[in-house]
Amino acid sequence: MELSIIVPTFNESGNITELVRRIEAATAGMTVELVFVDDSTDHTATVIADAAAHSSIDVKLIHREVATGGLGGAVIEGMRSSLYDWNLVMDGDLQHPPEMIPVLAATASEGSAPLVVASRYRENGDAGGLSSTSRRAVSNLSTVLTRAMFPSRLRDCTDPMTGFFAVQKSAISMDGLEPRGFKILLEIIARQPKRVEIIEEPFTFGERHAGKSKASFRQGFRFLRQLIALRFGRMSAFAVIGGIGALANIAIVAALTALKVEYLVAAIIAAEITIIGNFILQERFVFSDLVGNAGSWKGRFVKSFSFNNAETALRLPVLFVLVDLWTIASVPATAVTLILAFGVRFVFHSRVIYAPAKSNHAAPSVVPLIDDEAEQSVIAPAATVEPSVPTRPAPRRGHNDH
Repeated sequence: MELSIIVPTFNESGNITELVRRIEAATAGMTVELVFVDDSTDHTATVIADAAAHSSIDVKLIHREVATGGLGGAVIEGMRSSLYDWNLVMDGDLQHPPEMIPVLAATASEGSAPLVVASRYRENGDAGGLSSTSRRAVSNLSTVLTRAMFPSRLRDCTDPMTGFFAVQKSAISMDGLEPRGFKILLEIIARQPKRVEIIEEPFTFGERHAGKSKASFRQGFRFLRQLIALRFGRMSAFAVIGGIGALANIAIVAALTALKVEYLVAAIIAAEITIIGNFILQERFVFSDLVGNAGSWKGRFVKSFSFNNAETALRLPVLFVLVDLWTIASVPATAVTLILAFGVRFVFHSRVIYAPAKSNHAAPSVVPLIDDEAEQSVIAPAATVEPSVPTRPAPRRGHNDH
């Protein structure tokens, strides 16, 4: 079996030498290439080049000056540049043991499914390498939440949060992928036109070899943003936030009118509060992938605030007609006008405020890690050797999970 191993890295210089050594040992007799996609700000790229010079396997380095899409974007960059149809994705910190590569490759070679996932939660799998009880709790909760939101797509996947898997490129559609952070497996599964068949193999999530974990509250927010986008889509996520704002607006109007505030004054106060709140939530959960090319934060806020106030100014006469002339109660009348305004708001925000400009970023640099005297391309093909298939139990299929 021919296999491209994709390793995204960010400041993993202390792990590279050992990682390459163990991958080389684990894949002896297999036809593989090792593709590092590096977003580091330290000297990781230099360490990769040095490790490659002493390795018997073919190594390619893609160093990105702009880390578009985070880790997920790095994985997609590596997959697009890979030589072989089967790609195995793993982290660069050795928590994904290289010794599992032949197991995943052997299962993949059987051709039963285009996606083979290394699971911490299948039978003899273990997530003990997570650094703390709180991280294990967050991981478990995230897994439960994700599987609940995608019950059909993840029917055969006990560990959608893992970053350790093998995928057949020709069997999936990569054009629709929109990676936004760590959880690239979930992105691949959720965005396919049809449900992807999955086979799982249990593995033990190991201790980090060197360096510090990249997990943070920011990554948690990115995951929530990705989950909302995958489940609902941009317009639906906009609608969810708009719905939250509408409920808050109605509640504020109800509270103020109960305090004998005139309904138009109450509507103005409620509108200003929810306009600001909606903008903050939309920046975080709806348009976060577009903010880099959409001008400054201040500029976006001014545009959004001005438009929403203009829309509110136009909406208030309609509210006046509904309440004073048609004698509809103020709270349901407010709800009607907010629903009518939703479509206009979404179009304006998508097409004007967050209109993406053409990217001015240069293409990622590809660093050849081969002998300068060799008459070869940047991607040096590996020798043709039949892969060795380890003796192991039959693969664990997801539908056996109860």
